[in-house]
Amino acid sequence: MSTICEVREAPCACPPSEAFARDVLAGLCDAPKRIPSLYFYDTRGSRLFQRITELDEYYLTRCEQEILETHASRIVAMLSSKRIRIVDAGAGDGRKTEVLLRAMLDAGLDFEYVPIDICRQAVDQLAANLHGKLGHAGLRLRGIVADYFDAFNLLRDDASVQTLVLFLGSNIGNFDVPQAQRFLAGLRDSLCPGDYALIGFDLKKDPRIIEPAYDDAAGVTREFNLNLLDRMNRELGGHFDRRQFAHHAFYNSYDGCMESWLVSRDGQTVAIDALDREFSFHACEGIKVECSFKYDLEQIESFSAASGFQVCRHFFDRRRYFVDALWEAV
Repeated sequence: MSTICEVREAPCACPPSEAFARDVLAGLCDAPKRIPSLYFYDTRGSRLFQRITELDEYYLTRCEQEILETHASRIVAMLSSKRIRIVDAGAGDGRKTEVLLRAMLDAGLDFEYVPIDICRQAVDQLAANLHGKLGHAGLRLRGIVADYFDAFNLLRDDASVQTLVLFLGSNIGNFDVPQAQRFLAGLRDSLCPGDYALIGFDLKKDPRIIEPAYDDAAGVTREFNLNLLDRMNRELGGHFDRRQFAHHAFYNSYDGCMESWLVSRDGQTVAIDALDREFSFHACEGIKVECSFKYDLEQIESFSAASGFQVCRHFFDRRRYFVDALWEAV
């Protein structure tokens, strides 16, 4: 098997800088003010998130790592013997996926690995890391720099390849319920019957377990959130003073959602040069920067049926904090 390591950028509707400016303008004019969480992941934000995944409080990564280490062979056994494409949406550093890739290489499957991330540096680092670790075993890797929707348009190009889409790390939780339904329906439309999706869901549990994962004692998550202000200053000519904003995170038990906010300590006005606008904040007014929804199995199965999948199997960690749901496109 030949070894290929390629990274390319998918075509998108507008340049990333324009999309960032557009979404910041729309979000800061909304009520409440909000910034999409995908903009956490500039180069520094991606590094900070990797630190978060190593924190004692952040159980999600360890739970999913355990699931994949325990069940990788069962997941691989579900795939056919024809050519396979593993599409990893929001791949991050690839530590968890490496377990599955090794199992596929050990099984002698003919496959291509396609990691997708919005951050070019994250894709480059992942490609270099996995090429160094698994290139000798014949790993074929084609990285794509794009958001999920732009990248999924590329999945329709070869129906002869069986596709397994990985959407791990509870990334689905960053969408609200209607957004998640649209995302999953769009994912299904990009697949053929017999293709699969492995989707990570953080399960509902005691808020005393959930909240520290988003508000750790060392303050790494706080810095991760405040970095969003630094990014607006750097890329859009913003004039945010991070000292004038506090990080606030709490579990909304009614919606089943962990919320993160940047809260203005005092009344203030902040200019953003690239938008030629000023934005006023009342004292204690917040910018919502993240919603991370938690689910139960009934909700997960409802998502599957509504979007054109059927549930093949639920894979749990030993504490049942987290589930990787394997769905088949029907």
